[in-house]
Amino acid sequence: MLTKKVFYKQSKKGTILKIVREHYLRKDIWCGCKGCVKCALEEKDMILDACPVSKCSLLSDPHYIFLDTNAVLDQIDAIEDPYLENIIIPQTVLDEVKHRSSSVFKRLKEVIFDKKRKIYVFVNEHLKATYIERRVGETVNDRNDRAIRKAATWYQEHTGVKSVLLSDDIANREKAVEKGIFAFSLSDYAEATDSATLSERLCAKRWSERRGEDSTDVFPAHLPPAAVHHGLKAGLLLQGVFYASKENCLEATVITDKHNVLIQGRASLNRAIDGDTVAVELLPKEEWVAPSNLVIESEEAEDEVKVEREINEEERQVTGKIVAIIHRKWQQYCGILQLSPIKGHTYHLFVPAKRHIPKVRIETRQGEKLASQRLVVAIDGWPRHSRHPQGHFVRALGKIGDKETENEVLLLEHDIPCSKFSDAVLADLPSNDWTITPEELAKRVDLRNIIVCSVDPPGCTDIDDALHCFKLPNGNYEAGVHIADVSHFIRPGTALDKEAALRATTVYLVDKRIDMVPDLLSSNLCSLRGGEERLSFSCIWELTPNAEIISTRFHKSVIKSKAAMTYEAAQAIIDDVSDESELAQSLRGLNTLAKVLKKRRMENGALSLASPEIRFRVDSETHEPLEVVSKKMRETNSMVEEFMLLANVSTAEKILEEFPEVALLRRHPEPPPANFDPLIKAAHHQGFEIDISNSKKLSESLDKAIKPNDSYFNVMLRILATRCMLQAVYFASGVTQRSEFFHYGLAAPLYTHFTSPIRRYSDVIVHRLLAACIGADATYPDLMDKRKTDKLCQNLNYRKRMAQYAGRASVALHTHVSNFFLIFVIVDHFAFLIYCSVRILYHCLFYNEPC
Repeated sequence: MLTKKVFYKQSKKGTILKIVREHYLRKDIWCGCKGCVKCALEEKDMILDACPVSKCSLLSDPHYIFLDTNAVLDQIDAIEDPYLENIIIPQTVLDEVKHRSSSVFKRLKEVIFDKKRKIYVFVNEHLKATYIERRVGETVNDRNDRAIRKAATWYQEHTGVKSVLLSDDIANREKAVEKGIFAFSLSDYAEATDSATLSERLCAKRWSERRGEDSTDVFPAHLPPAAVHHGLKAGLLLQGVFYASKENCLEATVITDKHNVLIQGRASLNRAIDGDTVAVELLPKEEWVAPSNLVIESEEAEDEVKVEREINEEERQVTGKIVAIIHRKWQQYCGILQLSPIKGHTYHLFVPAKRHIPKVRIETRQGEKLASQRLVVAIDGWPRHSRHPQGHFVRALGKIGDKETENEVLLLEHDIPCSKFSDAVLADLPSNDWTITPEELAKRVDLRNIIVCSVDPPGCTDIDDALHCFKLPNGNYEAGVHIADVSHFIRPGTALDKEAALRATTVYLVDKRIDMVPDLLSSNLCSLRGGEERLSFSCIWELTPNAEIISTRFHKSVIKSKAAMTYEAAQAIIDDVSDESELAQSLRGLNTLAKVLKKRRMENGALSLASPEIRFRVDSETHEPLEVVSKKMRETNSMVEEFMLLANVSTAEKILEEFPEVALLRRHPEPPPANFDPLIKAAHHQGFEIDISNSKKLSESLDKAIKPNDSYFNVMLRILATRCMLQAVYFASGVTQRSEFFHYGLAAPLYTHFTSPIRRYSDVIVHRLLAACIGADATYPDLMDKRKTDKLCQNLNYRKRMAQYAGRASVALHTHVSNFFLIFVIVDHFAFLIYCSVRILYHCLFYNEPC
């Protein structure tokens, strides 16, 4: 059966358009119940129990649970509780949730895919018996509620099993009862079960209404939306993002288009939480203050800490107060429970692991049990009369101090996608016995006879890149970088592609790796392992002995790496003067050219900064850290780095030339002069002057800042210089001014990432663009859409930043897990400084103040 919806719409040009939408209805849509004799169900479609056991004292009869849209949107944490099962999600609800909240929709899909939960999606909008038309004058919401009740009634008649509608909408429940459907609020239903967690996972929406007669307002009221809109339009208010201080819980900064506004004091913070978009009102200039030099970790400390200090006019910053929250950025938070001092009390404070998130008041009857656990809590609201936001318990992660638990906290706090790859993703993979077909080989340049090798850190299994070099008859060199052809396996629009785009990067922790792509690709079919034929994307140059580029060519190829070496092993071959093998000559040629390339880069103003990189040696069985060592740099490290940089620059030039609007590039903005103040002051105190007029002058200044008797001084100075830098970011060429393409740290006019597609999704996109440039692959709409590329870049930048933070947090976690590493950190000068904040590094190194 076919129904049609016809309506008319006026275009931007004033043309009247007739829109016809067809809606197909069927009679053969099944109920999903085991044992149903009316539906021709296959085994895989039998989801719901034939006679579901009631777990609720409100209703002893067997029943199926129906959820309305608001129940899903407001109570997704409770719906994720495995206690609830035999649930029917009408298509009406699924579509509305998808339209209103992508994050809740994603979580709901994960619940639906859990076969143990017995959750069935009923396609009521395409079953003739349950489809309904919208009535004249009826709102979309009322029509959808009626459709849900219609589906529940149909199930009751079709299966003979009672339907129970869970809804927080009183009117919807009353109308359901009129139709003979049992209906309860989710909270009433949960309270009538014997679940210890279900009721505690409910969103505490009603808490904002709970206040005693003697309660007083702690915070000023927020302005209504109309007043905020008027204030922003009139320039009386500024809109910006709220960033809470990690050192002082009573201080924050709001980043606006005009100013970075300092916020101080509980009343001025006015219930804003890190990441919120807020409206801020500037204070009169005479009330502007300077950032506090105190470390305050408790909100209660404001009444106790009253330190008067003289403020220089130069220190004063634009200061304001929060007058409204425009958009909340709440999420689920990890932390621990701080039990109420009142015995038997059910209200406790949750202390987030993130220091810049305030304590959250939750209600739980499991206080004693949860006090030893790491918890996940969600915020529900923050009324004016409460010092703390109100929230609810979501789940327990495990015992405090347990390694697996702490790792899970780390991943959750940094929003690292770490779930197992779905069946849909795995279905996109080739078979385990995949080999290169003759047809594929015929499309590529065969480089299997060339001496190609890879050079990587010890234990590396996801080998992205390999190199080759040999001398040409004319005295020049041919040098090549060969990158794993990941884009051959990850095709646009597939489940595998979408998952890789979401994850964006491989995350490296001390004791584990969270891959961007499944292991079959990352450590096998894409990894350029020694002695195995692999698909690659090659960038090959003809270079003069002075490393001047004569020509550059790109092509898809097949290689067979002659050796997969560590940096140490490759260095040993280069240094062995008796080794005259082709591999040794190739490495020496690469190394010679790399030295020239690096020298030229430095002369052009590239920075040589230092980062405190360390590595853990982990026990293969227990996964416990055995030893911590700082990263040792060899010539081979620089050799690989120089050719990867050269390949990235060459690729950037090529894709920008062919696709000037949609090239995915990487830029590094020049830091504002104020960023360098700590570096300049610290160097000046030790008798050195730092010139920051451009990157070349900065590099030269750092090279001169050497203390003959202190080998660590220059390294530490470079670490401090690194901390002055802004983050490098991905961007779409069509939405950024050409003057902003420059990469400050590399002194490169153009740059991108081409060389690590196994671990970076940015490189996959660059490979697709480059393949289209040389006619090796076709474009597709999303690849040619600069707005979508820009949106993709935002996710790439966010995921890369979170991966970096997670890696650092993992190092800090494992360093402080055992006394051995604490002692090591204290004894070893270099490693000790790794775990100092920039402020401590600044004072301890250059002002000789005690830590």
